[in-house]
Amino acid sequence: MNTTIDEHRYSELMTSLETPVVRNTRPAGADALAVDDAATYAGWFACLSDPTRVRLLHQVAAHPAGLTVGELAEALGVGQPTVSHHVRKLSDVGFVSVHKDGTRTVVVVNPSCCTGLPQAADVVMGVLTPRPCCPDDLPADVTVRELRGTDWDAVRRIYGEGIATRTATFATEVPTREALEAQWLPEHRWVTEIDGVVVGWAALSPVSNRDCYRGVAENSVYVADGMRGRGVGKALLHTQVIAADRAGLWTLQNSIFPENRASIALHHSAGFRTVGVRERVAQLDGRWRDTVFLERRSAVDTQV
Repeated sequence: MNTTIDEHRYSELMTSLETPVVRNTRPAGADALAVDDAATYAGWFACLSDPTRVRLLHQVAAHPAGLTVGELAEALGVGQPTVSHHVRKLSDVGFVSVHKDGTRTVVVVNPSCCTGLPQAADVVMGVLTPRPCCPDDLPADVTVRELRGTDWDAVRRIYGEGIATRTATFATEVPTREALEAQWLPEHRWVTEIDGVVVGWAALSPVSNRDCYRGVAENSVYVADGMRGRGVGKALLHTQVIAADRAGLWTLQNSIFPENRASIALHHSAGFRTVGVRERVAQLDGRWRDTVFLERRSAVDTQV
């Protein structure tokens, strides 16, 4: 993984917990995590090495308006001096902030933790690749083209295969062609072929009919059974992102089941970032499921 964080941002990252800016500036083939990056993340993770500190951060995060030191001491069953000690440690790396409200000391979570910590873990685990666009190692045997009227049977079949995995969508039945045509943006419907056979599709759907959101779309990418791991999704997403940029769409977004790590990694490779986790957002087969919410902001200047 080629990742470098600008040196002048290193100390700033340690205290502000901003989302890391990842750039492809290291020599080809250098896949080790940069020393400065590792030191940054080690500082964050070391701060959470104490169980009481983890419980404290959890308690503060569950109360966005903040808690006093006294309230934290009571909730955790520890003394106020112990709470103050751990609050200082959390404050040193930017996980929390502290302010006075009269005679009370109030501890408030840094909201950037919600994205900064998961993204740091993604960097360390090697699933966050350089931004802002796409991998260029596309498979030579995969062809991407616009969806045609004769492709709908294959598209709906592949959609059904994705539904059957229970890791691709909350949908439980394949929508009709008419429903999909009404939902998908006409200029952003793609299929892939291998040896003349349709093996995947991608589409964009508007997230709202309000004019202020006209440049925001939700993306979908589906790959046929037996064709995953061959670069089909990579080729589709590459085409989809470039076409969206050229069309002036400024944000693409997606919600992916946490279990679908391959899809999350694929989207990261195309410049998507993890915004956060939506816990118990909906039920599938009678079971509550979480989703990881990702978005990609276009690097192309867009006239609003």
